[in-house]
Amino acid sequence: MWQELGIALCLVLVLEGILPFLCPRHWRDTLLQLMQLSDRQLRLLGLASMLLGTTVLYWLH
Repeated sequence: MWQELGIALCLVLVLEGILPFLCPRHWRDTLLQLMQLSDRQLRLLGLASMLLGTTVLYWLH
């Protein structure tokens, strides 16, 4: 189980690094826009992301 968790975390790092590597200016602009969101909006965005990821993972499994 620990090996799969490590693999999953490594894949997260790879996926998180794709956008800053390919288009750093757009990525920076997006981060600046995210900083302007309220805490509630960020929480809702995080919740939507977790639900989408869980749904896709369940669908693929």
